[in-house]
Amino acid sequence: MRQKEKKIRARLETSSFRDPGGFVFYLDGQPYRQINQKSKQNFDLLTNSGLYQDLAGKGLIASHAEVSNKFAVTKDAYKIIKPQIIPFISYPYEWSFDQLKDAALTTLEIQEIALSYNMSLKDASAYNIQFIGYRPIFIDTLSFEKYREGQTWTGYRQFCQHFLAPLALMSKKDPRTNLILRDFIDGIPLDLTSQLLPNATKFDLSLLTHLHLHSLNQKRMAEKKINKSKYRMTRFQMLSLIGNLKSTIEKLKMNHFKTEWQEYYSFTNYSDKATEQKELLLKNFLNQPRPKFVLDLGANDGRFSQIACQNGAYTIACDIDPLAIEKSYLEAKRNKNSRLLPLIIDLTNPSPSLGWASVERKSFNQRAKVDCVVALALIHHLAISNNLPLPMIAEYFAGLGDNLIIEFVPKEDSNVKILLQNREDIFTEYSKEGFEKAFQLFFNILGRENINESKRILYLMKRK
Repeated sequence: MRQKEKKIRARLETSSFRDPGGFVFYLDGQPYRQINQKSKQNFDLLTNSGLYQDLAGKGLIASHAEVSNKFAVTKDAYKIIKPQIIPFISYPYEWSFDQLKDAALTTLEIQEIALSYNMSLKDASAYNIQFIGYRPIFIDTLSFEKYREGQTWTGYRQFCQHFLAPLALMSKKDPRTNLILRDFIDGIPLDLTSQLLPNATKFDLSLLTHLHLHSLNQKRMAEKKINKSKYRMTRFQMLSLIGNLKSTIEKLKMNHFKTEWQEYYSFTNYSDKATEQKELLLKNFLNQPRPKFVLDLGANDGRFSQIACQNGAYTIACDIDPLAIEKSYLEAKRNKNSRLLPLIIDLTNPSPSLGWASVERKSFNQRAKVDCVVALALIHHLAISNNLPLPMIAEYFAGLGDNLIIEFVPKEDSNVKILLQNREDIFTEYSKEGFEKAFQLFFNILGRENINESKRILYLMKRK
C-alpha cells in the first residue's frame, strides 16, 4: 500500500525521457534521479574512480546524495540520488554570448578531466549545463560512460551543433542568432550554420574544420552505413581535439553592434539624485515582503537587480537586449555574484514550451514563479510601444509572483513623449488613475512613493 502511495506522489520530469539509463522525478516538490540497472557500471565508475568527487570539488558538476531505494519509481532502479537544487532552470536560447561560451568551455573541461579517469561524455548537450548565478554547472550524472581506447568522441557532433555553431554565428553575424536554438532543439544544423556564416570564416582553419567541412561530411555520410571500427582515435588525438575546440571557442568574441538599450543608464532622463532615491525606495519596498526569489523584468544591465541580490534574493534579471544581458552577466562574473542570473527574454514573446509534445522544454511563464516581480521603467514600453492593455499586463504580472514593485511612467515623462511623437495617442486609459484601476483588479496597493525630480511613481503591490 505504501508503494502505491509513493507512485501516486511521484511526478516525472517532462524533459527526462531520452536516456534509458535513468530519469529525473519529483516527490513532494523535491527532485530525485533514478539510476537504472542499465547504468550501474558507468555510475559506479563515476563515483568509485574519484571523477565525481573531483568534478564536484571543483564546482563543475551538481552534487548529489544517495537516498533509499524505497523512493524508486520503477523496478529496474539501481540507485536513487537526490541532486543539488538548481534555483532556476534556463535554456541556451536565453543565454548571452559569454554565458554560452562559458557553458561550452565547462563542457570541454569536464570531458578533459573525465578522460584522465578513463571516462568520457557520451553526449554534449547544452541542456546539460545550468547556471547558479554566474557559475555554469553540469547537471547530468548519466552522461558519463567508460572510455575505451580507440573510441571517437560521441559527443563531438552535438557539441558543434549546441555550442560552436551558435557561438560562431553570434560572433561572426549577430548575437540574436542564438534564438535559432529555439527552432532546433538538438542544436543548429551544421549545413544551415555553414550557409549563414560569412565566407571569410572558411579561411579560419578551426571553423573550416569543425563547421564547414564537418557539415559536408555529414551530408556525404548521411545515407551510408558507417563501419565504426574503421574510425579510431587515440587518447592523445581526443585530447588534441578537445584542446582545439577550446582554443577555437576562446578566440570567438561577441559581435558588438549598437542596440536601443545598451547605454540606457548613460542617457536616462533621471538625475543622479532621483536615481539614488529610486534605489533607496526599491530597497525599502524589498524589505517589506523580504523575497527570496525575485524576477526583474526589463532589467537592462542589472543595476537595480543587484539591489535585490544585496537584499538576499536570488534574482533573475530579464531583458530583450542581448548586449545589456551580456554586460550584466560579465559584471556578475567579475563580482562572483552567485545570486544574479541574467537572461535574454522578450516579454512580448517569451520562450515557449518546446520539444516533444511541447513539454520537453518548459515555457518561461511556467518556470518564472517567484516571490516578487520588479518592473522598473517598463510599463510604458509594454502599454504604448506594444499596445498591451493595462489589465492584461497586470494579470500577466500577477501570474508570475506574489508581490510586485512597479514604476509608473506617465505621459508627461520625456521618454513617453518620445514614444508618442510619431504616432497617434490612442491610449486614453494610460494615466495614473487608469493604471491603478487596472492593477487593483489583481493586486492590493500597499505603498506608493513619488520619485524626486520626475513625475514617476514607484508602487508596492501584493497579489489578491
